[in-house]
Amino acid sequence: MKNFIIAAVSGALLLISGQGIAANIEAGKKKAAEVCAACHGPDGNSPAPAFPKIAGQHASYIEKSLNEYKSGARKDPIMAGMAAALSKEDIENLAAYFASQSGLKTKY
Repeated sequence: MKNFIIAAVSGALLLISGQGIAANIEAGKKKAAEVCAACHGPDGNSPAPAFPKIAGQHASYIEKSLNEYKSGARKDPIMAGMAAALSKEDIENLAAYFASQSGLKTKY
């Protein structure tokens, strides 16, 4: 009985947390279309070799990078300008969205 209760509670928590993640991913997808798609592609698989593919990157890496562009710790004038307008929630949502995407192995 104890194992059943633990399993039921764990399952309920997974369902609840999954709904939160889906909302973040959807919000990230919307923000990505507004801010990121022109350079990195709509799903993070950049069509141009000049811009990195960010699809499939770890969310923590994307968050760290965007926060560093925003703070000035990481230098790139274009990315600094883009990141400056992002809220903490935007950054988390973008990271969740791009991390959920499949990184395509494309040769240029």
